[in-house]
Amino acid sequence: MGNFLAGKVIAVTGAGRGIGRAVALAAAAEGARVVVNDYGVSMDGVSPTSEIAEGVVKEILAAGGEAVAVADDISTMAGGQRVVDVAVSSYGRIDGVVCVAGILRERMLFNMSEEEWDPVLATHLKGTFTVFRAASAVMRKQRGGTLIGFTSGNHQGSVSQANYSAAKGGIISLVRSAALGLNKYGVTANAVAPVARTRMSANVPMELAEIGSAEDVAALVVYLLSDSAREQGITGQVYTVAGPKIAVWAQPRELRAAYASGGWTVDKIAEFLPGSVGVDPMPMLSRLQEMERAAREGSRPNA
Repeated sequence: MGNFLAGKVIAVTGAGRGIGRAVALAAAAEGARVVVNDYGVSMDGVSPTSEIAEGVVKEILAAGGEAVAVADDISTMAGGQRVVDVAVSSYGRIDGVVCVAGILRERMLFNMSEEEWDPVLATHLKGTFTVFRAASAVMRKQRGGTLIGFTSGNHQGSVSQANYSAAKGGIISLVRSAALGLNKYGVTANAVAPVARTRMSANVPMELAEIGSAEDVAALVVYLLSDSAREQGITGQVYTVAGPKIAVWAQPRELRAAYASGGWTVDKIAEFLPGSVGVDPMPMLSRLQEMERAAREGSRPNA
């Protein structure tokens, strides 16, 4: 066992399987006491069971670590609060939260129902908020802590996962807001966009040229939870980890601007917008067009 997180108390949501489980195990191996949260549902968010979280706790205990299970639904305020309350009641503090929990309900936008939209936003986005909300209140008093949200490259957009993409984009804005609002209290916030082999990535309809394991992702998360990352001032960032690659995403910023003397009219906009302001090419759209061409030719495109 290492000591990167020695003495820290870390809560991980969605920790029963996949990346969440890898993060929980890695944090425990680096000396953290871990709150393992998992509602135990299938990928579409049904059939909860507490055995999933309890199984990971048993793994951590068998390896000589310390952990407790919380099987609550973090899409509720009470569930998010309980994750933090159990950390504090069991170990006296909370030093980091990692929000991995998520579900999928795929549908084209024009066919998507409210019942397919709401649970995905509730689990990913609200589930990150509920835990961040509860943890940040404790971390503010402690004058320190780390919040980590899980996003996706699909925050750029998705053909058949508008619900998932909207949630993942929201998580990035939530993380950046947390970084700004909590900086003076010594609390950092970052987001991770993993590309790894999991039950969620198994159905991706393309060959991913860059993909790694859940353990690759866990290594990055452990570092971001560490004092070393906080001392380097790492906050408000979005990192992708895909096997051997780690990348940082650009911060939102204006690219080009045009100004109209006397204000804008439709005629002036028609004159200036295409040439002077222009567009920022959409990488996901170009990739989609490549995929459509490949499909017509009967081949399988690389991402």
